[in-house]
Amino acid sequence: MGVLCFARGALASASGLGVYARKKPGGLCVTLLSSVSAPAGIRVRRYSQDTGNPKHSPGQFVCYYLPHRSLLKIQGQDTSAFLQGIITNDMAVLDEPEHRALYAHMLNVQGRTLYDIILYRLKETEGGYGVFLECDNTIKDSILKHLKVYKIRRKVNISPCSELSVWAVLSQQNKPGQEFRKPELSSPDKALAWEADPRTQQMGRRLVLQSDVDPLKVIASCQKGDTEDYHRHRYAIGLPEGVKDLPPGVAFPLESNLVYMQGISFSKGCYIGQELTARTHHTGVIRKRLMPVRLSSPVEHLEEGTALLTQSGKPAGKHRAGTGELGLSLIRMAHAKEVLTLRSSDDTTVTLEASVPDWWPEDAKCN
Repeated sequence: MGVLCFARGALASASGLGVYARKKPGGLCVTLLSSVSAPAGIRVRRYSQDTGNPKHSPGQFVCYYLPHRSLLKIQGQDTSAFLQGIITNDMAVLDEPEHRALYAHMLNVQGRTLYDIILYRLKETEGGYGVFLECDNTIKDSILKHLKVYKIRRKVNISPCSELSVWAVLSQQNKPGQEFRKPELSSPDKALAWEADPRTQQMGRRLVLQSDVDPLKVIASCQKGDTEDYHRHRYAIGLPEGVKDLPPGVAFPLESNLVYMQGISFSKGCYIGQELTARTHHTGVIRKRLMPVRLSSPVEHLEEGTALLTQSGKPAGKHRAGTGELGLSLIRMAHAKEVLTLRSSDDTTVTLEASVPDWWPEDAKCN
């Protein structure tokens, strides 16, 4: 039927990508490669690696200001234990010196994604162990309330960090499969967090600064880029971020490729939403996945969750979000290799095609 099935236990990290891996006894450890071939039988275009990259001078690093991302500070002796029970990933990762950033989701009790977050271990020691929590700016207040609900008597302090800014740093010289070149910091003391993006090396590095600090004075050989180019890059490689791509209470973490983004541990123990997530994982079959798509032409007036149809009119999934002709759609894997259609609210119909991202694991195969 052309259904893509993904191997059990595909939680392992990529060698050389600076990602933490934990093997589960009896499980299959799958190595993520920085460049992989499309699964057999999936005839898709590999447009993602030459689309969406802004044009800059060769050898330059580009800093993108991310106004859609906010930071909270969580600090205190119970920080690790507190977060361990409400996120999908294992806080033990941050105890290792080489891992100071961690990607995870917070789920509701039905196992659906509420928030996608990145945690950065604080450099400072005053005030005890702590992390910065990066989240979508539009749900900052909601996640603050969510954290306080589960705080109970934990010895932690939670506070918004409106005085800080988040930047993404990408290299314009890297090619698919090439290791990301780490820029030199001219003023490392000004970088409150400076870590490889834990989701995939194709997302470069993350930088946290005081809002009044210019990143060009912190990173050597760097120039500022347009935030819209950052989003085009994300959509081109198929990486979701924020509430538009991962609607709270709607998206399922495994359908959203949380395993491939190193965002979940299946051996850490209990957390909110774990039961359904673990059961789905152990069945070994994910029938729908969030995939990068290219539309035949940009479309305006797309409603959230616009239906995707095959050429014969069969339901094939739902469109999530995008910019221009690039986007993300939740696609039934049985129809992933087909040309699909969608219709906007102003009755415009366009076709779209999905691609298999290079950063997906090689063991994602077609039966």
